Amino acid sequence: MTRYDLALIGFGGVNRALAELIAGRGDALEAELGFALRVVAITDLRAGSLVRTDGDGIDLAPLLAVAPGELDFSAMDGGDAEPRNEWVIREVPADIVAEATFTNPMDGEPALSHVRWAIEAGKHVCTTNKGPVALHCRSLRELARRHGVCFEFEGTVMSGTPVLRTARRMFGGLAVTGFEGVLNGTSNYVLGRLESGLSFADAVAEAQALGYAEADPTADIEGYDVQLKVMILANEVLGAGLTRADVPCTGISALTAEDVRRAAAEGLRWKLVGSAARRPDGTVEARVAPVALPDGHPLAGVTGPVNTVAFHTDLLGTVTVGGPGAGRVETAYALLSDVIGIHEQSGRAVAGAKSLQEAHRG
Repeated sequence: MTRYDLALIGFGGVNRALAELIAGRGDALEAELGFALRVVAITDLRAGSLVRTDGDGIDLAPLLAVAPGELDFSAMDGGDAEPRNEWVIREVPADIVAEATFTNPMDGEPALSHVRWAIEAGKHVCTTNKGPVALHCRSLRELARRHGVCFEFEGTVMSGTPVLRTARRMFGGLAVTGFEGVLNGTSNYVLGRLESGLSFADAVAEAQALGYAEADPTADIEGYDVQLKVMILANEVLGAGLTRADVPCTGISALTAEDVRRAAAEGLRWKLVGSAARRPDGTVEARVAPVALPDGHPLAGVTGPVNTVAFHTDLLGTVTVGGPGAGRVETAYALLSDVIGIHEQSGRAVAGAKSLQEAHRG
């Protein structure tokens, strides 16, 4: 039975939820998927670092029994008060690095360095971080190719909803000419509450109280989160090479409750839409902006924290993919799906190598 040893970089909501999946469903996952998972290293900005590469690896149950803000690895066997991210990523023997730290939309750090260190150390890496993927995907892909490892990032666009894999695996033979998406649940929730009569400030406060919005909601409200997701989708699905400067971005903060109610009375619904389209010359045009959509539009009925992308294709017309766009468990599932993807690619690589060996022997 194949086993993958994991190093979890960051032990906040997402990687903690991944640890819960492994601890609670490890045997069932092993039976279903055909491989086992063992966590051998964890780093966290507040808790420090913990490494155990012998036996069953790290016993996750005691860690998960402690409240996230109260974890302290320093007193544990194999623990250290310092996160030691670079040492853990480069030196600890692990097969896959699961990177789930915070996103810096300006330069992708520190996640960018985490991903590079893992690839350079010959380890597969999966990340939920939009920054490195939106800003540096092409160079990271090439680096991974040179080192013979996988670089996966399904959770960067729609959390656990497999929009990237759907486009890669299910759209064969189709020409995708563009897409439109509601890609941020926080802004979508706020717009829905404006329709109900709340003021903008009250709608944002309610989203924060429910956990949809961060203490600083700027990235969601002003569209920067969607901007990165549009870059990732356009670059992956349309083969574009967009930078942030190529994607004009306007958020929803200028909209008022009256604007939203007036549109609703006219059969229109305001949505923060991220879109991209291929021009006749082959280049790709993209933007993020609030749009008043008619009721018949595939994105008009998207409510609450749900995310949806409508892909425009030549043979099937518009194909819509929707599902959860946020959530710790949902995003942890994205990491698990990345691990499954790594396993599948590794199996194909092994099968290919065996075929070559047999051909040479023949």
